[in-house]
Amino acid sequence: MQLIKLNATDSTNNYLKQLILERTLDDFSVVVANHQTNGRGQRGSSWLSEKDKNLTFSVLKRNISIVANQQFLLNILVSLSIVKTLEGFNIPKLAIKWPNDILSDHHKISGILIENLIKNKQIEYAIIGIGLNVNQVKFEGLSKVSSLKNIMPLPVDKDELLTKIIDKLKMYFKLYSENGSEFLNSEYESYLFRKDKPSTFISHDNNLFTGIIRGVSTSGKLCVQMEDFNKEFDLKELKLIY
Repeated sequence: MQLIKLNATDSTNNYLKQLILERTLDDFSVVVANHQTNGRGQRGSSWLSEKDKNLTFSVLKRNISIVANQQFLLNILVSLSIVKTLEGFNIPKLAIKWPNDILSDHHKISGILIENLIKNKQIEYAIIGIGLNVNQVKFEGLSKVSSLKNIMPLPVDKDELLTKIIDKLKMYFKLYSENGSEFLNSEYESYLFRKDKPSTFISHDNNLFTGIIRGVSTSGKLCVQMEDFNKEFDLKELKLIY
């Protein structure tokens, strides 16, 4: 594993994308930064991280046998890798909030941003950005965000945590290549936040409605049971209120 450690950068995803243009990198090469000044999340949101306190890194994944219209499989593989790693640190009540936030007891502790290069309807490589709140204890203005230090009394070594996440990523990609995606989908849904529970959503045009999350489609859409029909939603069409 090629490991590139930075004191600071605007975004580890951006840094890795530029690095790919300049030199050849191995599969599972990692860029990790002590401070990320302009981290990004889903929906164009920012990932705010206190300097030296958290784990912010990006991983290059080459040789991906996933077609473009099934790229949500990457979210599944990465989300499960993080959850299973955190279970090894005894983090309680872990869940995956669709599409790729990791929660502990309703509080966000990790986020994922995956950027793919697609050629001929096939993913050529993926840049997997991960932010994980480790030792930061205060999150001004954010009521549903927490960290490993707030959740568990024992300190967590960031380098050890990074190594274990990469090991799990390698394991899950190997499992996928050997066994396909069916078992991964069911495992992902077993952690899906508020699955099979009545929930409130807000639509893209600011209308509130209720429904029950039943799962995620192969294209990554959220499957919601409405009053008398089922509907699939993409990321831009709704937001879960919790």
